[in-house]
Amino acid sequence: MSSLFSHRTHMGNAEEEMLMAEDHGPDLVNSQDLRRQCSINRSSSAVHCEEQEREHLIAHESLDYLPSHSKVYKKWLQEKTYRKEWDRWLLMGLIGTAVGMLGFLVHQIIDSLIKLKWDLVEKYLQDGNIHMTWLCVLASGLAMVVLSSGSVLFFCPTGSPSGLPEIIGYLNGTSIQHLFNIKTFLGTFVSCVLAVASGLFCGPEGPMIHLGALLGCGLSQLQSDTLGVHLPIFTRFRNSADKRSFITAGAGAGIASVFRAPIGGLLFTFEEVSSFWDIRLAWQTFFCCLMATFTTDLLSSSLYGFVYRGHFGFFEAEKRIIFWVKNLLDLNVLAFIPAILLGMLGGLLGALFVSLNIKINKLRMQFFNSIPKLSLRKASKLLETVLILVCTTTVTVYLPYFFPCTPVTSVRNNSEIINQFKREISEYSCSSSTWIHPDGISYSNQTFNQAAALLVENGKQGITYLFKRGTHEEFGYTSLCTALAFYFILSCWTAGSAVASGVVIPMLYTGALYGRIIGLILVSIFGVQTNGYGAWIDPGLFAAIGAASFFSGVSRLTISLTVIMVEITNDVQSLLLIMLAVMVAKMVGDLFNASLYSSLLKLKCIPYLDVEPFVHHRRKWLNLELFSARDVMEPGVRVLHLKENIASLARLLASTSHGGFPVVCRPKPEHPEVLQGTIKRFELCMLLENEHIFEPETNDESFSSSHLLSYEKITVEKLPNPSRLTTLLNRYTTDPRYQQLFINLEPYINKSAMSVQAHFSLQRTYIIFRTLGLRHLTVVDPQNQVVGVITRKDLMPFPLQERLRLQLAPQSPDAGKNNQSFST
Repeated sequence: MSSLFSHRTHMGNAEEEMLMAEDHGPDLVNSQDLRRQCSINRSSSAVHCEEQEREHLIAHESLDYLPSHSKVYKKWLQEKTYRKEWDRWLLMGLIGTAVGMLGFLVHQIIDSLIKLKWDLVEKYLQDGNIHMTWLCVLASGLAMVVLSSGSVLFFCPTGSPSGLPEIIGYLNGTSIQHLFNIKTFLGTFVSCVLAVASGLFCGPEGPMIHLGALLGCGLSQLQSDTLGVHLPIFTRFRNSADKRSFITAGAGAGIASVFRAPIGGLLFTFEEVSSFWDIRLAWQTFFCCLMATFTTDLLSSSLYGFVYRGHFGFFEAEKRIIFWVKNLLDLNVLAFIPAILLGMLGGLLGALFVSLNIKINKLRMQFFNSIPKLSLRKASKLLETVLILVCTTTVTVYLPYFFPCTPVTSVRNNSEIINQFKREISEYSCSSSTWIHPDGISYSNQTFNQAAALLVENGKQGITYLFKRGTHEEFGYTSLCTALAFYFILSCWTAGSAVASGVVIPMLYTGALYGRIIGLILVSIFGVQTNGYGAWIDPGLFAAIGAASFFSGVSRLTISLTVIMVEITNDVQSLLLIMLAVMVAKMVGDLFNASLYSSLLKLKCIPYLDVEPFVHHRRKWLNLELFSARDVMEPGVRVLHLKENIASLARLLASTSHGGFPVVCRPKPEHPEVLQGTIKRFELCMLLENEHIFEPETNDESFSSSHLLSYEKITVEKLPNPSRLTTLLNRYTTDPRYQQLFINLEPYINKSAMSVQAHFSLQRTYIIFRTLGLRHLTVVDPQNQVVGVITRKDLMPFPLQERLRLQLAPQSPDAGKNNQSFST
């Protein structure tokens, strides 16, 4: 993924604030002191939070990538089959098939709703009654957008839309509550199809990635607390590593289905989504994307508008390739010059789009967070989506009214019209006539409205028009520039509003518009070239290159974007030009800010660890090899013992919110306490809910092993009954008889917990933490005694910068003193 905090940013102060992204406060209570991450000096180009805003920041719990390597885990593992992968491949195929069916359903519902909406105004269009057209389109759009926004605000548990930034954060190791909830799935699905069909300038791609990840999670885990379903099959995949693998595959299948681009979906997850990747996961994601694309193509081959049209299993290129380019052009080396120009333009406009969208989202958050009542806050968000729709509908309906009709010649052969422009566009007060040539071919002298062709249709159809080759002068400067200005502003405003929407189609469409403008400029200078050497001067070619450049300028994708562009256009001939434009756009965009997804991660305060750390001090990058683990660790760690008193353990859990604890013991009575492993808070809580494993104090260290809890019982992602646990903790701390009872933690501790010595390289500490997907990293001295701990938030850019600044500054007696401990 593009570097999250490493870019050389020139953002303003307002863009450096981290504000609350959700409505319901912290997602998880185990995260300690996120304020420390946010009390940042503006002059250091970092994030600053006002005092009152800190109370509302999201606190996220971290996740271990690998399961706890305890005795009970090894006992559970012995009961499972080893290196038999048929069930994993089966699940990958099922996830791909399910995502493919969902992608087909999304497209069919959107197309049907759009057709229904324009059928309602057909009569008013024919009569030229533009006001009634606007009123009917607005009414139908309002019904859709109110349901779309309402399904997210009032049905989804989080009370807000999203998807991709949260998926990226989760796969990086941050737990985000309700992200994979069945209500989230239903609310996102309904909101997505209605938002796109309503006429908003957005697409279904982002939500489809989230929906694919949801299916990947649900079908692999086969359990739901909301539905009360816990099927006893495929239980070996109920661990963080396998769960993330299936979520990664589901996200890739979502892209593959929506774009019919299986290789692009695979590479997209590799480049942008997943933080943990290996060749086995690549093969399985490849298979999942294949099944998703195949299922979508198979269903789309015979069904349109949920009506069977025949030709089942016959994959027509024109239907399968969503932006099919029929006429490939021979290229000239001179074409690389405008491709570089388009790349630079894409980087500049992409950085502007990111900056503007982040500023809009911050203003949106500030305004909505100032509303104290939750119901009024949600109503205000809904009203904002209504306002966006009113502006969008007004532009799309009234703007074409001021544009004249333009003639276009199309050929009707064998009763089939080879014409790109649909009825709704030509009926904007534009007429057509048809005659039959003596050679038997029917010709149509049709006129169309340029602005209507670009704005009235959804973005997907508009991109098809812009990519079309051989239409050098079908769109003029006025219509292209007007559409570009309105589409850029409205799509930027729509992204982040209270509907489940994607920005991929707007990115492609915006880039295609200015790409076509550049192509039209070349046509104006050199004229329409009919010879083979000058055929590359075609606005349709530069529209495709411009689309890729703007997509890269916003997302900073390179490899996956290039492959997706080839898969969705079938234009292999333009591959080198697309690669060049994409690379230039990313380089230019990185000079100004981070990618949109990285910026949203930062805006939503989701702790994300990049591949390598980037920390600067006084405008110079710091080499972390020159620092050690002790420079960033949290000292004063609370530790547990193999034999722990119940009352003491209950008091510790009741008085702290630490996510885990190191466990120590004395090898011999005269030896100091040394590290044995770690144990998580949730595991301790589940142990305390089972009194039958408590034992009285004994003189020796032996404990009975006949009452061991199973691995499944102690391994949970959230507490099943927090109120019951609170009652138990109160009882354990107040009832005197629990002062005499003890619990043996030895079978439950992670004996493969990672630890580093205090003098260990900070650079390598970061690499170990990030590569192994750790939640806690214990720091020990040469005698293996615990001296500190490092968590995810200690390795975030600002805490690193602040701690290392103290190391570089003149030391005072109180410098760097911190009593934090094992918090996440």
